[in-house]
Amino acid sequence: MRQATAKRVLWGCLVLGMVCGTAQSADYLSPISVVAGKGGDVLYVAEATAGQVAVFDTAAGKVSRTITVSQRPTGLALSADGKTLYVTSATVPGKVDVVDIAAGKVVRSIAAGHTPMDVVVSPDGATLYVCNQFNNNVGVIDLASGKQTATVAVLREPMAAAVTGDGKYLFVVNHLPAGAADADYAAAAVSVVDTAQKKAVKHLQLPNGSMGARGIAMSPDGKHAYVTHVLGRYQLPTTQLERGWMNTNALTIIDVAGQKVVNTVLVDDVDLGAANPHGVVCTADGKTIVVTHAGTHEVSVIDRAALHEKLAKVAAGQKVSDASSSADDVPNDLAFLVGLRRRLKLAGNGPRGVAVVGTKVYAAEYFSDSLGVIDIGSSVRPRAASIPLGDKVALTERRTGEMLFSDATMCFQYWQSCASCHPGEARVDALNWDLMNDGLGNPKNTKSMLVAHKTPPAMVSGVRGNAEAAVRSGIRFILFAVRPEAEAVAIDTYLKSLEPVPSPYLVDGKLSESARRGEKVFKDAGCARCHPSPLYTNLQKYDVGLGLGREDGMEFDTPTLVEVWRTAPYLHDGRATTIGEVLTRFNKDDKHGETSKLSDKDLADLIEFVMSL
Repeated sequence: MRQATAKRVLWGCLVLGMVCGTAQSADYLSPISVVAGKGGDVLYVAEATAGQVAVFDTAAGKVSRTITVSQRPTGLALSADGKTLYVTSATVPGKVDVVDIAAGKVVRSIAAGHTPMDVVVSPDGATLYVCNQFNNNVGVIDLASGKQTATVAVLREPMAAAVTGDGKYLFVVNHLPAGAADADYAAAAVSVVDTAQKKAVKHLQLPNGSMGARGIAMSPDGKHAYVTHVLGRYQLPTTQLERGWMNTNALTIIDVAGQKVVNTVLVDDVDLGAANPHGVVCTADGKTIVVTHAGTHEVSVIDRAALHEKLAKVAAGQKVSDASSSADDVPNDLAFLVGLRRRLKLAGNGPRGVAVVGTKVYAAEYFSDSLGVIDIGSSVRPRAASIPLGDKVALTERRTGEMLFSDATMCFQYWQSCASCHPGEARVDALNWDLMNDGLGNPKNTKSMLVAHKTPPAMVSGVRGNAEAAVRSGIRFILFAVRPEAEAVAIDTYLKSLEPVPSPYLVDGKLSESARRGEKVFKDAGCARCHPSPLYTNLQKYDVGLGLGREDGMEFDTPTLVEVWRTAPYLHDGRATTIGEVLTRFNKDDKHGETSKLSDKDLADLIEFVMSL
């Protein structure tokens, strides 16, 4: 077996037991999602690194039992009769475990796509819809046969979905922007799937700069859907943080029947960010929207009726705040939710999934292995409890680093965490940012942190000597903070632990026939000279004829091609949407490999190989 192929197969083996490509200790639970049982007497909590679902007794306030499921449980859905639980297992290949709740065990597993993140049951109980993150599609599973009968292409990394009450439409949250980053508009979107046609009929664009989209909730009356995401201000130079200069955090409201975006409200305060909104749910009476903030360890409790009343007024041209006189003003108004929202601190760390039973909010607190509980029915400011879901385990340096990477409370005014611009376990946000480390007015595309410590220098222009320097500069100049050296060391340890996720282009963990042919083209075309295995970079800088303006003739760092299939857009300024464009449209004078004379077949094979790395 060739060395490169052997390396990929090894990585494919290593990734089993990982959470999104990160080595994990089995001692941690990492609660990631939660759903209430029928009647609300129990909660089911998916514990991502423990490979189990905890059954939490809400009356007793403790875990009554655990159910062993497949590795990396992520999404949960309950059947209408409350007897069956569906659990996505975000492995490669993925699966959905069908759990008989009374028996407390998995009774069958259904094959799904690459890294399924969420699962939704159709209102008639006959169909499952599964968000296959790295296939960029939604799998349609027939429960009678237990087989995936169709896939529906969406845009990029579907993370969550919600179905309408009549079952006719599925609203799917895409995690990241798709397309070039140097365009005037770059944003994630919500795909609307016609379930009868099994086809995406519309893509609802979130505001410019939206990325890190995580959650969606349908209102009980079915009129609106609510989507959580980060709203990056990428078109501004990163000179400050105040008033959400770099990143704000948002909730987008969708008109379900009209299949259109109503507006987007910021869940921050004027001088205090509410970073990384994650889970979202409506209370059963439809009066309240609850959002978890994974970066600041809080929940927002929003008066739903008052929110829509205010949005209707501003849409009619009424001045509703100092900053909002029209609907277009709202996504920039940090004070829009004043008087409509309570911002409540949780006791645990890293809340993600959320459920509400009566007036009690339950949040899956990822890093503290706990379930956060807070009663929002109180007229006074309620105090949260954090209930352990298992034995307390000491934090390793790696786990501490992962927690700090996701923690916005170490940032000035809490606007963002490292994970805000590097979501998806330290990967990319698909945006260009004008960082100050190489001058003003020359935005660069966000790089993945995977193998960054093995591939110096850091940054596209190589202005940081290594990843260690980049981490410390990021804390100082992006988080605008001064922190203990031990925290930077822990973040280094976490980033060094990242492992590649096997490419969706592989077939049973191996190169396809096309990719095997492409591996030879890769060598013959000279690509391997600058991108040798196993890191697929020679750690050198070159002028490849892509510098613009004052960067004309500039040398750029040779990027690793490891996991390049998930790091689009490409080139230093994100102008290429595909590897094919890198090799053709943006390969002047064959500086990106001698591809100009390749046949269409050889070029297709070459692309297949590169996308398999």
